[in-house]
Amino acid sequence: MPGMQHDMPGSEHEAHMHHPATFIDAILHHATAGTSAAPASSPHDMLMAERGGWTLMFHGMLFVDSQQQTGARGGDKVFGTNWMMPMAQRSLGPGTFTARVMVSLEPALVSDRRYPELFQLGETAYGKPIVDGQHPHNFFMELALLYDLKLSESTLLTFYGAPVGDPAIGPEAYAHRASSSEDSLAPLGHHLQDSTHIAYDVMTVGLTYRIARIEASVFNGREPGEHRWGIDTGALDSWAARFTLNPAPNWSGQSSIARLKSPEELFPNEDTLRMTASVTYNRPFADGNWASTLVWGRNRDIPDGQVFNSYLAESTVRFAKHNYAWTRIENVDRTNELLLGENPLPPGFEERFLARVQAYSLGYDREFDFIPHVTSALGGQYTLYAKPASLDPIYSPHPMGFLLFLRFRAVPAEK
Repeated sequence: MPGMQHDMPGSEHEAHMHHPATFIDAILHHATAGTSAAPASSPHDMLMAERGGWTLMFHGMLFVDSQQQTGARGGDKVFGTNWMMPMAQRSLGPGTFTARVMVSLEPALVSDRRYPELFQLGETAYGKPIVDGQHPHNFFMELALLYDLKLSESTLLTFYGAPVGDPAIGPEAYAHRASSSEDSLAPLGHHLQDSTHIAYDVMTVGLTYRIARIEASVFNGREPGEHRWGIDTGALDSWAARFTLNPAPNWSGQSSIARLKSPEELFPNEDTLRMTASVTYNRPFADGNWASTLVWGRNRDIPDGQVFNSYLAESTVRFAKHNYAWTRIENVDRTNELLLGENPLPPGFEERFLARVQAYSLGYDREFDFIPHVTSALGGQYTLYAKPASLDPIYSPHPMGFLLFLRFRAVPAEK
């Protein structure tokens, strides 16, 4: 949005430096995806301006990634991960109206409908289960309308409707968390924690009182299909509920539960009961910021009762203004789909617990300012995996991953 800063002096600086004073103010800002919450002190880089009564905002990020992995299952690939989110907001009647669009060019920038990621599972490519790979985001990640009505200074009623959007389940999705802002790869626990951040026909109502919020959603539970340029539709057959607590500007926590109707295309007769809990801490400091998140996610298959758990800890620190260092640690249950490789499901295949896998990632990048309103970074990440010795013949004893990337992010003039 070139030139927007000229219409609202100082607004670009405010978009980065000024944080909402209360939880309700943070919700009204709508800087997160869907109706998820983050600590009020969390950084949200955006371009911002005023136009004829509208407040216009733009977030955006692009990674150009080169991934190399070791072992017989390791893959090498150059691909792009990205998202862009324009948003418009204004007063309407007694409340505030917000329109938001989020899109991704990953369907064009991730070839063969997947990028390599050891021990990752979820969704399909060319009709076969994706194993040791991650599917791209859909072109339409969110098309949403929101309306916020202040019932009092301490009470807010929120309505959210989206042909494609994010129901009230889980923490803020990994692609938008400050604690994972420099890690372009999806967590191994993605499909046990926050994969519902792209769902269809979503309707949510939320009530906030001071530091607490309760939400309920109905939506279509089927995961997006592998043809990722369009918008799928379906019955409102699934539900979710979430309780969020933001007790202080640097803290946010949530607990949520969802019943997903037939989420997986390959297992259409199975429903999923998903539970999540998370805590996020964010601490701004001079020329920097430190953000950390803990997430637990659990799927229980219905009707067979199989249970799968995932645990994630991630932390990103920005220091000396232009430097980032981060880590992500995961402990995740994996199923016998790992044994399939890139092969179709055999007749009569039943998904069962196979092993628990750990992933340990460390990364660093350095920012440079070459393009107006865009910050560029060059960085890398190393991931070491641990798994039972029984999987050594498939993966080798010590599989590793190496990621090099260029990152571009839309930022205000004075970051």
